[in-house]
Amino acid sequence: MPIYEYQCRKCGRQFEAFQGITEPDLKTCRFCRGKVQKMMSLSSFSLKGTGWYATDYKGKKPQAAKPKSTETTATESSSASSDASATVKGTSDD
Repeated sequence: MPIYEYQCRKCGRQFEAFQGITEPDLKTCRFCRGKVQKMMSLSSFSLKGTGWYATDYKGKKPQAAKPKSTETTATESSSASSDASATVKGTSDD
Protein backbone atom coordinates (compact mmCIF):
# COMPACT_ATOMS: atom_id res chain seq x y z
CA MET A 1 0.00 0.00 0.00
CA PRO A 2 1.46 3.42 -0.90
CA ILE A 3 2.38 6.01 1.71
CA TYR A 4 1.12 9.54 0.99
CA GLU A 5 2.31 12.71 2.72
CA TYR A 6 -0.01 15.53 3.71
CA GLN A 7 0.53 18.98 5.21
CA CYS A 8 -2.09 20.85 7.20
CA ARG A 9 -2.85 24.38 5.99
CA LYS A 10 -4.00 25.47 9.45
CA CYS A 11 -1.36 24.11 11.88
CA GLY A 12 1.40 23.35 9.34
CA ARG A 13 2.03 19.81 10.59
CA GLN A 14 3.10 17.13 8.14
CA PHE A 15 1.99 13.52 8.42
CA GLU A 16 1.90 10.31 6.41
CA ALA A 17 -1.05 8.09 5.59
CA PHE A 18 -1.19 4.53 4.20
CA GLN A 19 -3.82 4.59 1.46
CA GLY A 20 -4.76 2.48 -1.50
CA ILE A 21 -4.31 4.03 -4.92
CA THR A 22 -8.07 4.15 -5.52
CA GLU A 23 -8.92 5.67 -2.11
CA PRO A 24 -9.85 9.38 -2.07
CA ASP A 25 -7.35 11.92 -0.71
CA LEU A 26 -7.65 12.96 2.93
CA LYS A 27 -9.48 16.24 3.51
CA THR A 28 -8.78 17.03 7.20
CA CYS A 29 -5.77 17.10 9.49
CA ARG A 30 -5.67 14.34 12.08
CA PHE A 31 -4.35 16.79 14.71
CA CYS A 32 -6.46 19.98 14.37
CA ARG A 33 -9.12 19.03 11.78
CA GLY A 34 -7.90 21.77 9.42
CA LYS A 35 -7.75 21.35 5.64
CA VAL A 36 -4.77 19.37 4.29
CA GLN A 37 -2.83 19.46 1.07
CA LYS A 38 -1.23 16.38 -0.50
CA MET A 39 2.54 16.76 -0.88
CA MET A 40 4.80 15.49 -3.63
CA SER A 41 7.44 13.10 -2.32
CA LEU A 42 10.63 11.74 -3.76
CA SER A 43 10.55 8.11 -4.74
CA SER A 44 12.68 5.65 -2.84
CA PHE A 45 12.97 3.35 -5.87
CA SER A 46 16.49 2.69 -7.10
CA LEU A 47 18.17 0.00 -9.15
CA LYS A 48 21.40 -1.25 -7.62
CA GLY A 49 23.78 -4.03 -8.46
CA THR A 50 25.25 -5.31 -11.69
CA GLY A 51 22.68 -7.84 -12.88
CA TRP A 52 19.88 -5.62 -14.16
CA TYR A 53 22.18 -3.38 -16.21
CA ALA A 54 24.48 -6.06 -17.62
CA THR A 55 21.69 -8.41 -18.67
CA ASP A 56 18.88 -6.06 -19.63
CA TYR A 57 20.16 -2.70 -20.86
CA LYS A 58 23.90 -2.64 -21.52
CA GLY A 59 24.69 -2.15 -25.19
CA LYS A 60 21.28 -3.10 -26.51
CA LYS A 61 20.41 -1.42 -29.75
CA PRO A 62 17.24 -1.90 -31.77
CA GLN A 63 17.81 -4.44 -34.54
CA ALA A 64 16.68 -3.63 -38.06
CA ALA A 65 14.64 -6.22 -39.93
CA LYS A 66 16.94 -8.46 -41.95
CA PRO A 67 16.17 -8.61 -45.69
CA LYS A 68 15.34 -12.05 -47.06
CA SER A 69 18.41 -13.81 -48.42
CA THR A 70 18.60 -14.00 -52.25
CA GLU A 71 20.29 -17.39 -51.96
CA THR A 72 17.20 -18.91 -50.33
CA THR A 73 14.95 -17.36 -52.97
CA ALA A 74 17.09 -18.73 -55.82
CA THR A 75 17.07 -22.24 -54.31
CA GLU A 76 13.31 -22.16 -53.85
CA SER A 77 12.82 -20.97 -57.46
CA SER A 78 14.99 -23.73 -58.96
CA SER A 79 13.15 -26.41 -56.90
CA ALA A 80 9.83 -25.14 -58.15
CA SER A 81 11.12 -25.11 -61.75
CA SER A 82 12.42 -28.69 -61.58
CA ASP A 83 9.09 -29.86 -60.09
CA ALA A 84 7.22 -28.21 -62.97
CA SER A 85 9.58 -29.76 -65.54
CA ALA A 86 9.04 -33.24 -64.07
CA THR A 87 5.30 -32.78 -64.26
CA VAL A 88 5.45 -31.62 -67.88
CA LYS A 89 7.75 -34.52 -68.87
CA GLY A 90 5.47 -37.00 -67.12
CA THR A 91 2.43 -35.84 -69.06
CA SER A 92 4.15 -35.92 -72.46
CA ASP A 93 5.05 -39.66 -72.09
CA ASP A 94 1.37 -40.70 -72.02
